[in-house]
Amino acid sequence: MFHCVGDHHRCRHHLSRAISTAPHDKADLPPSPHHVKDTLSPSLANAALLFATLVIAVCGLVYELLAGTISSYLLGDSVYQFSIVIGVFMAAMGFGAYLSRHIQSDLTDAFIVVQLLLGAVGGISAPALYFAYAIIDNYQAILLLSLTLTGTLVGLEIPLVIRILRAHKTLRVNLSNVLSLDYAGALIAAILFPLVLVPQLGLIRTSLLFGLLNVCVALLATYVLASLVRRLTALTMLSAVLAVALVTALIGAEPIERFVETKLYNGNIILAKTTRYQRLVVSRIGEVTNFYINGGLQFSSIDEYRYHESLVHPVMGVVERHDRVLIIGGGDGLAAREVLRYPGVKEVVLVDLDPEVTRLFSNNADLRLLNASSLSSSKLTVVNADAGQFLEQETSLFDVVIIDLPDPHDISISRLYTRHFYSLVTARLSAGGALVTQATSPYYARAAFWSIAATLGSTRAVRHRDRELFTIPYHAYVPTFGDWGFVIAAPRRIQWSKIKLPKGLRFLSSDSIDALRVFSPDTDRIEVDVNTLQTHRLANYYEQGWSRWYR
Repeated sequence: MFHCVGDHHRCRHHLSRAISTAPHDKADLPPSPHHVKDTLSPSLANAALLFATLVIAVCGLVYELLAGTISSYLLGDSVYQFSIVIGVFMAAMGFGAYLSRHIQSDLTDAFIVVQLLLGAVGGISAPALYFAYAIIDNYQAILLLSLTLTGTLVGLEIPLVIRILRAHKTLRVNLSNVLSLDYAGALIAAILFPLVLVPQLGLIRTSLLFGLLNVCVALLATYVLASLVRRLTALTMLSAVLAVALVTALIGAEPIERFVETKLYNGNIILAKTTRYQRLVVSRIGEVTNFYINGGLQFSSIDEYRYHESLVHPVMGVVERHDRVLIIGGGDGLAAREVLRYPGVKEVVLVDLDPEVTRLFSNNADLRLLNASSLSSSKLTVVNADAGQFLEQETSLFDVVIIDLPDPHDISISRLYTRHFYSLVTARLSAGGALVTQATSPYYARAAFWSIAATLGSTRAVRHRDRELFTIPYHAYVPTFGDWGFVIAAPRRIQWSKIKLPKGLRFLSSDSIDALRVFSPDTDRIEVDVNTLQTHRLANYYEQGWSRWYR
């Protein structure tokens, strides 16, 4: 969505850049052959420059995507982060387009210098942003500097290419060719980035690789337009040196990534993987294992049992039967571990978007110990799909639905906490069924917690006489996270006092479970708006709540 908007503005910028050169060019006159004395024939030189245009278009959008993705990983709220990145980047492109009019001579030298600067600035953009966040604690300043420099250089590129190509074709033809390739390059980047670059190379390697591509374009220009380069020897040597430096950094990217992540995460990094959807990191401090997604702690083995017992056992205890259980999220298998304590469970369906998460917790020996090999149970079926799409397509019913999703820190996650989503969930509940969701902290994000409860309470169970759901909010103390909240909901009144707990639990007991429903005055219910697909009030509540504690 964002990239389409960005491309629309790129068109306007490119046109303004080209038009700004029109006073110096006769747009519809035949090219002047005496302008070019290249090492290649005019047709080959033209083709080489057009190919370079395609490459630099890909590089430009990749740098923009890198900045937005890293900001989303580190700071959350992907909508806000991508909006800021696109806005600053496009404004910088406009500034670069304006600056291009002041380059009156040595166009080829200027183009090569721009490529070398882009190779350096864009190539180190991802490592620089990670270092800024992890070490110098000044991320926003480095982000704005990186976006301004990269955007300005990208804005300089196309006007220079069009003016260089003037020797081969008319301005009208050049505009058509260059802008067509520019947009084609944007499409290539948009497809490659999530499907190939991020999962296969990771963000730091991608940054270095595309910096190297910009340097290769500079080297190509020194060859194709050698006779027009005034500082041929110096620029060729500089290009070669920068290419060697970036290749060396690519080869040594793993130590760079390990160093950065050591600063970002507690303990020794024992596993790190970038998937199509997110960055997964497992760290260890002594005997304690921590699991992170996009920099956010998902669980610590020292106290995860408190969270998962509180999530699973109250809802399992308030229903009369739990033959079929649906778990939404919970790809680590820890909620499934608790569900499988009940011998009456016949089938568990676990829906998690990222196959790499469920694969990791199915195959890694240390992580299998944590989840008691629950993902390998013959009773459990893993479905790697979007939860909303799964619920829209699923036709069978479940006695219990357990929603173990990440916190609603942005709109993409907030949609899974809306009244619409909860109506899809209740449509899959059996007559005596109930659901539970984790609901962030009633202490740190009080309004967000009660918004989730209010949203569930306002959801109508269409399959169950169109009743509004009956809800039971509760909370538990998990040392790693603090005070944490949950909400049980069902299309009928449920009796908390009739909860029966299985034996062998480490946290919950029949004597302590009633305390989970007691809220202190600073965490008790407040008036808040429900969360809908139109308003997404929950994401705002969440951001406002947590920002009071972690700025």
